[in-house]
Amino acid sequence: MSKTEKHTRQALYEQARERGIEGRSTMSKTELAAALEREPADQAGPVVATRVDTFRRLAEAVSAGEFVLQPRVLSGHERRLHVRQTLREDHQTRIAASSEEAAIKFDKLADSLFSFFRGTALLFYRDMAGDDAWMPTVLTLGDVHPENFGVMPNVDNVPIFSVNDFDEAYYAPFTWDIKRGAVGFMIAAETEGELKRKHRTKIVRRFVQGYIDAMQRLAHEGTERDEEMRFDNAPKLIRKLLEDADERRAEWLADDYLDEARSGFRSTEELVPISSRRDEFQTITDRLVSENAIEVPKRARGRGKKAVHVKDVAIRRGQGTASLGLNRYYVLIEGPERDGTDDLIIEYKQARRSALAGLVPPSAYEMDSRAERISHAQSVHLVRGDVFYGHVAFDGLSYMSRERAPFRDDIDLNDLSKSQWKDYAGICGRVLAHVHALSDESGRIDHDVEPAIVNAIGPPALFVEDMVEYAGEAADRVRRDHALFRDDHARGAFEQLDWAHR
Repeated sequence: MSKTEKHTRQALYEQARERGIEGRSTMSKTELAAALEREPADQAGPVVATRVDTFRRLAEAVSAGEFVLQPRVLSGHERRLHVRQTLREDHQTRIAASSEEAAIKFDKLADSLFSFFRGTALLFYRDMAGDDAWMPTVLTLGDVHPENFGVMPNVDNVPIFSVNDFDEAYYAPFTWDIKRGAVGFMIAAETEGELKRKHRTKIVRRFVQGYIDAMQRLAHEGTERDEEMRFDNAPKLIRKLLEDADERRAEWLADDYLDEARSGFRSTEELVPISSRRDEFQTITDRLVSENAIEVPKRARGRGKKAVHVKDVAIRRGQGTASLGLNRYYVLIEGPERDGTDDLIIEYKQARRSALAGLVPPSAYEMDSRAERISHAQSVHLVRGDVFYGHVAFDGLSYMSRERAPFRDDIDLNDLSKSQWKDYAGICGRVLAHVHALSDESGRIDHDVEPAIVNAIGPPALFVEDMVEYAGEAADRVRRDHALFRDDHARGAFEQLDWAHR
């Protein structure tokens, strides 16, 4: 056994990152070891430039109260270089691999201001490095915006409405989620709702006020573990979404996924069947169930046994915004009828480092893992969530899992009226407060967090206007950054990486 093979995959990956070895994120432990053996450190050429440690030091300095320059004050050419370097660094593996989906993602970001905001969380949070260190820490969602709330199954396979994307989840000051969400609503109301600034401001105000109202109530009642938003107790706007999302499983499977024989996935532009890996994914799914202590429901026992039975596997192409270009697999699980009318689909999605890692004020609650961090957030934020939420490693990479369901859906922002935009923002603010309140019930926070947040908010009217002002300024900055990015993208800036030459 070589010296490199004695290390863990993570240790080998970090060595490969430092040396700028291309394609490292998709390599297994053995492949990483071989690549490192081929390119010894003393013979290595230029390495990919990274500012991870620089920004970690910046976050520590800001959180300690030092008066230092933050990138959000940059302008002109210096800001252009910062945007360019951050996006190159954030996508270095996908750029190095000349990933077709990475190119598609950059095109998508160029086409839409809202997509740019959604797909550049690292850029957003580097502007906030170390901010709000005096504020109470919660398990944040990490990427709050209007399209990261939606319908999904709970543990009983009943549709509920809540937060639905945990890829960036991280322990951070509660204000980080409010600021990200406020900017998200400000931008989405402009691009998707085509609303004037005064209306966008009212929407953001409603989002923040909804958060405050719900947090004050939960601080008084302490009922967060007993609450979930279902059809029987949802506001009118969400009841309509739950109703519209309802679809018979047999029709959903036949229309969107299965071949004519209902025996496996059909080949489409989005789905690429890889049936030859069925046995491999049977083993992976068995490990998922075992390692996450999943109680397999009867509806997932196609063979009448405790174990699930994998019928087929497919690669899922072109899904997501921030995650576009990362591996994603759909696994078809046989249902009790064994005729393709009640099958289940489990999604395995490649996890990566949270955009907040190394940027939040240092705390005792940090959890800088990948899929395990995501599944932890799912279990905390959704008290009775999807039974198949979990994490598992294979091919040397970390994956989160969840069930795809006929009623997994989100709201169509283009269809909302002005009053519905405000209603929806208020609802999302209340939902966000609810999941934050669970940080001490199911998460790692070791004190009663709701009263602490209410106290930190102070005068509600002042806090609301502070968040509205922040959202307006940050949205203007995102708009300027988008223009810089579009120019750079048109000139081929994201076809190569920044290299540090010796």
